[in-house]
Amino acid sequence: MSIIDNINKVFDHRVRLGIMSVLMVNEYADFNTLKELLNVTDGNLASHAKALENVEYIKVEKQFIGRKPNTRYAVTILGREAFKKHVEALEKLINKQ
Repeated sequence: MSIIDNINKVFDHRVRLGIMSVLMVNEYADFNTLKELLNVTDGNLASHAKALENVEYIKVEKQFIGRKPNTRYAVTILGREAFKKHVEALEKLINKQ
């Protein structure tokens, strides 16, 4: 088994890593909050969120607040487990002497 076996390719991109990091410590985050925190464009955030949604690491909830559409994201159990495993693998890699 290689030291990098548990490093998850889905989290290779900094935007996906950022989305997951925010969602791991918050119950949910809406689109605009993620956009501001990560300093990314609408399209960039949307495409990376979709990639995480496609592998069922996050769930998307669309609603209206007043007359304004609101999209919010939350991490799934599968996503939480995958991200924890990824972070543990990175820690092992960093601490490997």
